[in-house]
Amino acid sequence: MEKTTLSAPKYDLEERTFQFAKNVRFFTKKLPQTSANIEDGKQVIRSSGSVGANYIEANEALSKKDFNMRIKISRKEAKESAYFLRLIHETNSQEFEKEGVFLYDEAIQLKKIFSAILEKTK
Repeated sequence: MEKTTLSAPKYDLEERTFQFAKNVRFFTKKLPQTSANIEDGKQVIRSSGSVGANYIEANEALSKKDFNMRIKISRKEAKESAYFLRLIHETNSQEFEKEGVFLYDEAIQLKKIFSAILEKTK
């Protein structure tokens, strides 16, 4: 649960990745229950959750090497999430376009953030 404060919002990547995974789950629940959507939904649910889980693991890393590995996994999972979100977007009706594009864009932004983190740790 998030505590509300009157100060300026703090940038929290753990929370952002959590919200991404949560929003993906809500999105997949709305999709028609076709065999393709069920399978693609399972994949994107796994990868979107893994983005944040690996980022949390990175924050608890015992070494720089471990940190970098977890960030690379988070980036990989964000790329995978983007792939499946694009696939879902392009194989469903326009009814799901706005939310699908928003989630796809968020996956791309997360991938870029993790890439930037890796660049800064070199």
